[in-house]
Amino acid sequence: MSVKIRLQRHGKKQKPFYWIVAADARSKRDGKFLEKLGTYNPNTNPATIDLNIDQAVQWLHNGAQPTDTARAILSYKGALMKHHLDGGVRKGALTQEQADAKLAKWLEDKAGKVTAKKEGLSKAQEAARVKALKAEKEANDKRAAAAVEAAKVEEEVAEEVAVEETVAEETPEVVAEVAVEETPAAEVVAEETPAVEETPAVEEAPAAEEASEEKEA
Repeated sequence: MSVKIRLQRHGKKQKPFYWIVAADARSKRDGKFLEKLGTYNPNTNPATIDLNIDQAVQWLHNGAQPTDTARAILSYKGALMKHHLDGGVRKGALTQEQADAKLAKWLEDKAGKVTAKKEGLSKAQEAARVKALKAEKEANDKRAAAAVEAAKVEEEVAEEVAVEETVAEETPEVVAEVAVEETPAAEVVAEETPAVEETPAVEEAPAAEEASEEKEA
């Protein structure tokens, strides 16, 4: 029977959570399995892996073949390294103490790299948070300045409207005063117009009478 070490999907939609299992290669991906070796959660950064290294190495010794993703996980956790060192012990190239020391050193170095990555991510997240806060503060300052400017413009417009209304209210009185002042001038013109004199007509009457008297004489 061919055995594979692979992932079996669990979890919610768009939030996968995997079991690391040893299963018959002929079974379905999410079907029956022979043994659960650990879990893999890719939703965290870095990913969270819980693996029983000894059991995984035992299945590797028995000829189980990991899938590509499972191989990467086993390498990350040191299972492949332990499998390789155990092969050296079986061949007599290493003692068990030497193999254990090398594995411990490798795991320590790996843990240091993981810690450094976590610290780098924390610093990056803190820098991103500070940058976001700064950008938000700048945006708030711009909005406040815009609000002050808008209020100033509204105040100026209100003052202009008030001035225009005052001018509009005073204009009829000025026109009325001008009309009142112009009325005497019209009366003066009427008074200065000379009346038609009828005196010449009256004076011509004696001349006509004298002409008639001369004819009678």
